[in-house]
Amino acid sequence: MNLHSIFRVLGLFIALFWLSTQAYAQIPSPEAHFGFGMGQDYHLSTYKQTEAYFKRLAEASPLARLESIGQTEEGRTQYMMIVTSEENHRKLERYREISVQLARAENLPVEAARELADEGKAIVWIDGGLHSTETVGIHQLTETIYQMLTRQDKETQRILDEVVILFVHANPDGHDKIGEWYMREPVPEKRSLGNLPVLYQKYIGHDNNRDFYIQNMIESQNMGRLLFVDWIPQIMYNHHQRGPVGSVLAGPPYRDPFNHVFDPMMVTGIDAVGAAMYNRLNAENKPGFTRMKGSTFSTWYNGGLRTTTHYHNIIGILTEIIGGPNPESIPVVPDRLVPDGNTPFPVMPQETWHFQQSIDYSVSMNFAVLDYAARNRDHVLMNMYHMGSGSIRRGSQDYWTPYPSKAEAIKEAYAKDNPNGRNRGIVPDRYFKEVFETPDNRDPRAFVLRADQEDPGRLVHFINALVKTGIRIEKATAPFTLSGTSYPAGSYVVQTDQAFRPHVLDMFEPQDYPNDFLYPGGPPVRPYDAAGWTLAYQMGVEVDRYLEPVSGPFETLPYGQLERVEAGTLRSAAQGYLIDARQNDAFILANRLLAAGQAVFRSEKAVEGLPAGTFYVEAKAGAKVQEIHQDLGLRIQEAKKRPDSLKEIRPSKIALYDYYGGSMPSGWVRWILEQYDFEFQLIFADEINKGNLNRKYETIVFVGPGIPGQGGSSFSRNIDKAKTPEAYHHMIGNFTLEESVPQLKRFAEAGGRLITIGAATSLAYHLELPVRNALTERARDGREIPLSGEKYFVPGSVLRMRVATGHAATYGLGQEVDVLFNNSPVFRFAPEAKLDGVEVLGWFDTETPLRSGWAWGQNYLKDGVTAFRAPIGKGSFYAFGPEITYRAQSHGTFKLLFNQLYRD
Repeated sequence: MNLHSIFRVLGLFIALFWLSTQAYAQIPSPEAHFGFGMGQDYHLSTYKQTEAYFKRLAEASPLARLESIGQTEEGRTQYMMIVTSEENHRKLERYREISVQLARAENLPVEAARELADEGKAIVWIDGGLHSTETVGIHQLTETIYQMLTRQDKETQRILDEVVILFVHANPDGHDKIGEWYMREPVPEKRSLGNLPVLYQKYIGHDNNRDFYIQNMIESQNMGRLLFVDWIPQIMYNHHQRGPVGSVLAGPPYRDPFNHVFDPMMVTGIDAVGAAMYNRLNAENKPGFTRMKGSTFSTWYNGGLRTTTHYHNIIGILTEIIGGPNPESIPVVPDRLVPDGNTPFPVMPQETWHFQQSIDYSVSMNFAVLDYAARNRDHVLMNMYHMGSGSIRRGSQDYWTPYPSKAEAIKEAYAKDNPNGRNRGIVPDRYFKEVFETPDNRDPRAFVLRADQEDPGRLVHFINALVKTGIRIEKATAPFTLSGTSYPAGSYVVQTDQAFRPHVLDMFEPQDYPNDFLYPGGPPVRPYDAAGWTLAYQMGVEVDRYLEPVSGPFETLPYGQLERVEAGTLRSAAQGYLIDARQNDAFILANRLLAAGQAVFRSEKAVEGLPAGTFYVEAKAGAKVQEIHQDLGLRIQEAKKRPDSLKEIRPSKIALYDYYGGSMPSGWVRWILEQYDFEFQLIFADEINKGNLNRKYETIVFVGPGIPGQGGSSFSRNIDKAKTPEAYHHMIGNFTLEESVPQLKRFAEAGGRLITIGAATSLAYHLELPVRNALTERARDGREIPLSGEKYFVPGSVLRMRVATGHAATYGLGQEVDVLFNNSPVFRFAPEAKLDGVEVLGWFDTETPLRSGWAWGQNYLKDGVTAFRAPIGKGSFYAFGPEITYRAQSHGTFKLLFNQLYRD
């Protein structure tokens, strides 16, 4: 090469380098765009600012692509930023296809899977901002995206070459609310995250991280579609706060128990990614990472943004870190100062911890996860395939999941045969075979849901929960028979020989939570969230389990395609229409008809093969009935004659109790009432305390917290009106025994209806109704005291409740119903209750009501009253101790609320 050629090449290199640096120079820094850096004390961004910044980044960098994943509940656009190399962007659809193909592992031999893993790129999800008051989340996301687009070191280039990163904003609505609320104060040092007047997600606030196996909220649906249908990443990282006191953060691996339906590679995969994270922090001299028993977080629960991924073979990572825009301290916690297996590198107490430190930690952990995925790209892809193919294998053969109850059954069988035996933990093989090799104890091969069950709408709601989580579902194209049982066309079949088998089992089968105590004979260790939640039980759908393979005239539904109830032919009816009240959607029909000025009745007796409570509509409303029928697909029957025993219903003037800052249980009910077309208004303590409630309302609903517990005197939030915008002043006020309860009593005495759910049933005690707490015992001094945790403890679990079917309050329910019970109130009647007209609506009629989860000391529940009605003057009081509206999942018990929301 001559000198001239050398200079030409050198000039070209310099030009390319200059162009490259100019491209990076055009990418605005967070500080240039927002006016402050991500992590500057006393400063928070808003979603409006962040949305504009994301758009600028996508325009400026060829490494970034900004995609809308849908709208939010309040109408904002929710975004995902895809970051990878320019070359990878050109093949992005191919890499997405490979990710999905390996995740599903369908008809994919291992050799072909290896070829795909060699070709593909690791897909890693990183989100931020789900819980908007946990402000590190969205700010670390913004900072990490900027650094990925501008850093030019070898590690970053390797990540860009080997990984496709999905950066997802998890809660735009909350981001704007929190950012604007915090920054409204002009003096930085006076800014505070405290006392936001409303929930930071329109309906459910913090519970937006409890919605992912049912996906009621729009944001959950947006993210669920990416996670379980469209992309199915190998790793997802969900950022949260706060770290345990005396640490900086909690992260993987997590404490026991993990769910027993997982592939073992899920647990070890979390360990591997966790090791990369805390090793990097240690190398960077960033102490304070605690894990395992150092925190309360586990991998048992399904339903969180992170935890639902575990049931889909996605390595889901959670960290909970300290910090925020206001500087804080790390206090002295002596038990956390000494290194151990939970906290190998403790952090020392610090007077001041800055927001920037939390951002730096978070960015380091993001890069640790991404570097792990880049260096282990083919392993990460193949490991997901191995988990999926393992699930298919287990679902294709006889398999016995090793649940705790099976191990306990072995112990009990041996102890029964050997009451004085000492086995040192070892028992003869035959006891194992009697439990683990008994054919009836096998895992199901399939679940069949018949199309002609009592509530087709509820069935489709359940099926769509599975659809939204990427489950393979088959539908019968013709009638078929299995083991002597006939099923109609349109019935659904869910086989367990699929990659997401853990999620299938979790939605249909009971959770078997182990007995978990601090020490033998000691208090119980509270689960991270619920212990049992089986969705099929909560929704009350009819399911047949099959332990053998099933086949028939089935077609496989397209992944992610939602089902609708098919509306059959409905003819004009000269004698009117009958609508079965076992259908939840029957209440939508009733409410729409009432809103249109049509008369609606309920039958007080069984009529033409339908149960008491059936809705009746006159023939003249036929056109409107036809319209609603086409929309909802309700089962509507032409009446042969007008029923003899009818009671006309009218809309009630409904108030739903809430308080300043927002109640999540109330928010869930608010969403439910909107879905079922009930008109209502929110009511706060200040309005209750002013009285004259009957002028405006006929029914007031209380759910969850917001009322003083038994022995309490007030529920207050201590909000300073002077520092609160006037638009929220009506929310401020305290619920007290002295002011609020007398007004509610007057309301009921004048004909009002009070409905209480869960913790709100404590109002029964304040109204001095003749009921007592059933879960007590007598102390030595004769006092009644609550049962201790060593004797009785039932965290969130599904129990079976007996129903008083002869009452209008229980129309549409059978003799038994599954309820979500979370250490819920249980009552016993005082001797005078019957004379006072108190009526039982539900109770536990067995010593073993547990259906799913954990119920220590459940024998104490027998004969306990779970629901009742009590007259108060001209009005009435309803108490439902279990969570009958639990996170809008418990469709099987919605009617216990709906039936009370009409006036005669």
